[in-house]
Amino acid sequence: MNQEIDSKLQAGPEADPAGNPDVEPGADQVSDQVVGQADDRAGEVDPAIHQEPRESGPQADAPSGSPAGAGGTTPADQVRRFQAVMDDIRGQVGQVIVGQDHVVEHLLLTLLVGGHCLITGMPGTAKTLLVRTMASALGLSFKRIQFTPDLMPTDITGTDIIDEDGSGHRSWRFVPGPLFANVLLADEINRTPPKTQAALLEAMQESSVTVRGTIHSIEPPFFVLATQNPIELEGTYPLPEAQLDRFLFNVTLDYLSAEEELQVVDRYTRRIDVPPVSPCTTAEEIISFQRLVRQVPVASEVGQLAVSMIRRSRPESADAPDFVRRFVNYGASVRATMFLILAAKARALMAGRYHVVAEDLRTLAHPVLRHRILVNFQAESEGVTSDAVIDQVLEAS
Repeated sequence: MNQEIDSKLQAGPEADPAGNPDVEPGADQVSDQVVGQADDRAGEVDPAIHQEPRESGPQADAPSGSPAGAGGTTPADQVRRFQAVMDDIRGQVGQVIVGQDHVVEHLLLTLLVGGHCLITGMPGTAKTLLVRTMASALGLSFKRIQFTPDLMPTDITGTDIIDEDGSGHRSWRFVPGPLFANVLLADEINRTPPKTQAALLEAMQESSVTVRGTIHSIEPPFFVLATQNPIELEGTYPLPEAQLDRFLFNVTLDYLSAEEELQVVDRYTRRIDVPPVSPCTTAEEIISFQRLVRQVPVASEVGQLAVSMIRRSRPESADAPDFVRRFVNYGASVRATMFLILAAKARALMAGRYHVVAEDLRTLAHPVLRHRILVNFQAESEGVTSDAVIDQVLEAS
């Protein structure tokens, strides 16, 4: 049976006669999308934007779509394992976190793409608890930094200290900072000065930090979740656009419904401790999942739709709607197009599909573009937000 599934996975996709990216394949076509064959376009990712997870050992040289590792794991086995792990993670997180299903999904997508996520939410909406629970369910190390105006770069990166042995010989020794973790919660990132924000930017972009001219690498996977408080602006340092663009998503964490809020009160006023969470995977397996996501094929029509959506967000583009020309200063960059496609691949695989459809792009447009579209003064004076601009872009696409 596995050989039959593998042969279907590697047979290649059949073009839809109408060329419609939204058409769902029939039961006999679901597996004819190539999951075991590497997507050629994934290799076009700019290394300055995304670093491919490092891997060593026999699996690093295994060709895509062929049995890899000592266990001879096939692509079909990898897909089944991927979906089982995602279901287990949702179940473990659901034991602690009530509601916020879309936020949990976006955090998982961010991890599978190998990106970082910016969370904007009111105080008391369980941002820290959500991230800590997610790290436990993933089997990854977790650290938290509370950003303050007096925080220095070495407070987060680590520093060199002088060690002296019994003979009186002195030498430098690097003491890693809290950045050296798999999952990092950067709480209230806009409260620290730009110098410290820049130190975090290097870690996000290069997966390394530089101390006294020495580069120290951070073990993958490295996943930054930064939070912002939308109601307090005094004493804050807004993130520059260059750093905002490094975040894959900007997710808004809203209040729960009345039923969900009652469930939270009932659950956490009867006990002191938090329900235990069991790890569902490992760091090594997550890296293999990141590689698997990049093998999901994207039809040319879907790729063209993604490019068209992003280009319509730029006021200087010939395809831009009048609404965009009137209210937008700067649109989304090419990095937004790449992140949109990568996130759509991960969403498709999480939904049990071996191909990307237009609905994936439309669903992910808001979190991908929300922090990349900069509105002008006229938009601010009339209460037009970037989300309203995205709605117009989607309507025109």
